[in-house]
Amino acid sequence: MSGAERRSYRSALRAGQAEATRRRVLTAAADRFAERGYGRTTLVDIAADAGVSVETVKGYGPKRALLLAAFEQTFAGSEGSAPLLEREQFMAIEHLEGEAYLTAGIELIAAANARSAGLWRAFVSAADTEADVRTTLDQLLDHRRADIGEAVGRLRRRGLVKASADEETAAVLSFVLSPEGYEQLVLDAGLTEDQYREHLARLVATVLRPGP
Repeated sequence: MSGAERRSYRSALRAGQAEATRRRVLTAAADRFAERGYGRTTLVDIAADAGVSVETVKGYGPKRALLLAAFEQTFAGSEGSAPLLEREQFMAIEHLEGEAYLTAGIELIAAANARSAGLWRAFVSAADTEADVRTTLDQLLDHRRADIGEAVGRLRRRGLVKASADEETAAVLSFVLSPEGYEQLVLDAGLTEDQYREHLARLVATVLRPGP
């Protein structure tokens, strides 16, 4: 192995280790926020759970940045503001057509809501008292509405939505598919995961193809 190859290898190794550390920190943050809420969670708690120094956690930004990144990783599988339908798990179903595409998409959203509902509750609660968190949450909701609007367009191209679907359809669908719905039906009302998915599929069908 040449000197350049060794340097490239070490650089790739360090990058991989840094990415693994960040994911571990965000996982610890997500668990803490969901369990104890935003206000009661400290950077010291997160560092201890992740097995890193507090300085390492601080290097990832203020607590609200950790909250957002933790939610993105938990819900979508990766950080960033890239549209949801361009994330890896959704790109993997893009080849599907008809009902198979809709069913696969609902399954992905249901699983994402199950992973992130407790964290979402902490996010919304923190936004009630923290102006910076409220701003971050509003931006996240804007992204969600845009994602749903794009999803409606893709469903229309597959013939899975009424031709007259509009912004109201997207708005209703955004609520139906939200973590809030999972929270109310599963965490509060006690439905099983299977019951939740069944209700979700029926609700989505009603929104997309309402009766006369």
